[in-house]
Amino acid sequence: MENQTEYFVPINEVAKRLDIPAYTLRYWEKQFAGAIRPTTGSGGRRYYRQDTIEKLETIKSLLYDKGMTITGVKKILHNGTFGEEMADIKQQNPSIKSAPQMSVQDKDDLEVAITMLHQAKSFLE
Repeated sequence: MENQTEYFVPINEVAKRLDIPAYTLRYWEKQFAGAIRPTTGSGGRRYYRQDTIEKLETIKSLLYDKGMTITGVKKILHNGTFGEEMADIKQQNPSIKSAPQMSVQDKDDLEVAITMLHQAKSFLE
């Protein structure tokens, strides 16, 4: 995870980075379905974007460091103050880095690549 410019990070790498088991991440996906949505690759493998990893870091901090319950975190997500909590946690822990900014061209290139992958997958099926 040294390379912060990676767009998609496999679940095992995220689990190592956060020092929690992968099954906890899968559980959080169900509990916080609106906030945590990994991209799935071939064979159903989960890949996370950097902004999703930052949300996971915030959720972990709220649950483990601040002692909140899952219901409490859901309320924060629902009432729209999650961004403030995320900013507070980043300020307290400067090792949490912001997601790299993608240019419009990068986003366009990524969309084209995704479309081509879907076409190739359809062709191979």
